[in-house]
Amino acid sequence: MATAAATAAAAAADVPSCRDLPAAVSAFADAFVDFAVSGIFFPSTPTPSPPPPPTPTTFLPSPTRLVAIGDLHGDLPKSLSALRLAGLVPPHDPTSWSAGPTLAVQLGDILDRGGDEIRLLYLIRRLAISAAGQGGALLPIMGNHEVMNVSGDFRFATPQGLREFSAWAGWYRAGLAIKRRCARGGDGGDPPPKNPFLGIPKEFPGVKPEFWDGIRSRLAALRPDGPIARRFLADLPTVLVVGDSVFVHGGLLEANVEYGLERINAEVSEWIRGERGANAVAPEFVRGRDAVVWLRRFSDGVNCDCQRLEGVLGMIPGAKRMIMGHTIQTEGINAVCGAQAVRVDVGLSRGCGNGLPEVLEINGGGTNVRVITTDPAEAWQYRKQGAEKAAIATAVKKKGEVKEGLALLVRESHGLKEVQAKAA
Repeated sequence: MATAAATAAAAAADVPSCRDLPAAVSAFADAFVDFAVSGIFFPSTPTPSPPPPPTPTTFLPSPTRLVAIGDLHGDLPKSLSALRLAGLVPPHDPTSWSAGPTLAVQLGDILDRGGDEIRLLYLIRRLAISAAGQGGALLPIMGNHEVMNVSGDFRFATPQGLREFSAWAGWYRAGLAIKRRCARGGDGGDPPPKNPFLGIPKEFPGVKPEFWDGIRSRLAALRPDGPIARRFLADLPTVLVVGDSVFVHGGLLEANVEYGLERINAEVSEWIRGERGANAVAPEFVRGRDAVVWLRRFSDGVNCDCQRLEGVLGMIPGAKRMIMGHTIQTEGINAVCGAQAVRVDVGLSRGCGNGLPEVLEINGGGTNVRVITTDPAEAWQYRKQGAEKAAIATAVKKKGEVKEGLALLVRESHGLKEVQAKAA
């Protein structure tokens, strides 16, 4: 009996305890969730990745090749078309960077109006990792729809987008359960991981019940310090200056530059990380018509206030042009004010214009600027899709049933705006 007990004790001693496993279990759970949600594995590193810098990047030197891509709005196939058009990914492997030291900036509005929002966030982050390994970079910036979603404003979420977040929530909860098996082992494991669903309502009066879980999941994922917000949005700059090009989703005014571009980036990042409180409102300079993610003063029409734009650019050393998204350019990428105002939102998403993919390319340190547009041999497929969508919209409009975004989900005409979740 004593021998058997000794043998059992020796065998037990060889079994790793939770004290030895938390990091491995957590990494496995995260990889499991990542692949289940997106079909993407992130490369593992032998040592923990360094924490992201407290302030997102604001100023970068001019690269040999610079690319700008406009708003994506939850459309994975059309986004891939734009990435391929720019030569950033090969035809058959969208997670592999093929552009060497190219620096690509995506002008925000990855979220809303489509059903591939989370998959796009994962793809862009995976491509950014691949690009860094080749000396390149893929840098999205904040758009007004990212700000809206972190604020709980889901007016432009679609049923497909809510279902994607519901699916994410199911896998995320499974990952939490895996981690808790170790955290609750009672032999020195880490404390239980934070539950992002705590404090969020389970019912949303006025909204069809079949969408309640999607709204709840979206709130959990995207509110300040939510898992998706912290991981994919908190380190994005709101304003990015690359060489002589200023990238901003909406536009800049004098007060924004005086306040400080790095300060704007830092404060938006702090808000998204939850450092201002779980229910803190967005910083003032990303709220309102003249905010940096909402401004249309330099991107709407041909009669811009060019003198004012020149003055704003003159406040940023070396800046020659402001590159903006936000406002759909039905004629394609264009520039006004002596090419000082460059507008790159072509309404790419099928949920928001279904425009022909186009990208902006800047070579030679800013001396050679050109637009890369869809080959005419391929353009017909997008025109056909647009015509079909317009025909459907016209037919629905005749029946008096036109609704957009969250209006599709509500029983009555009132919408849901800035849903607040209680702090956990």
